[in-house]
Amino acid sequence: MTAPEQSGAPPVPRVTPLDEHFWRGGATGRLLILRCDRCGFWLHPPGPVCRRCLALTLTPTAVSGRGRVRTVTVNHQPWFPALPVPYALAIVELEEQEGLQFLTRLVDCRPETVRAGLAVTVRFEPHGDVHLPLFAPASTDAAPTDAAPTDAGVQR
Repeated sequence: MTAPEQSGAPPVPRVTPLDEHFWRGGATGRLLILRCDRCGFWLHPPGPVCRRCLALTLTPTAVSGRGRVRTVTVNHQPWFPALPVPYALAIVELEEQEGLQFLTRLVDCRPETVRAGLAVTVRFEPHGDVHLPLFAPASTDAAPTDAAPTDAGVQR
């Protein structure tokens, strides 16, 4: 991770050749995850070899961007001034594969309304050439928000 800018924005990751697809795919509106060319296993976090069949041929492939909240916590600590509290952090499991999950921030909802099982879809928050994948409630499973969204700059 790189240090936050003077604006207090959250830190962004250092992009490496192994994870460049993941952090930059949002520029084109795609959430890219490595997929094994041999067995079709989705691999996240990215690695140099398939964890299922040990193949070395992995291709960044777009996923649907749809998933479900597995677990959630609400943060009340103001770590970054540009990131108003409270906000929800969740482990989201993508629909493409059981266990294909990662930690993310939830947007466009009141944090206290988020529950495990909530259907969510990906959004991207640009920070230079890095696009952080965030998630918002799916329209059919929305947790309403009373206030203006706190995710200014998020691409829809």
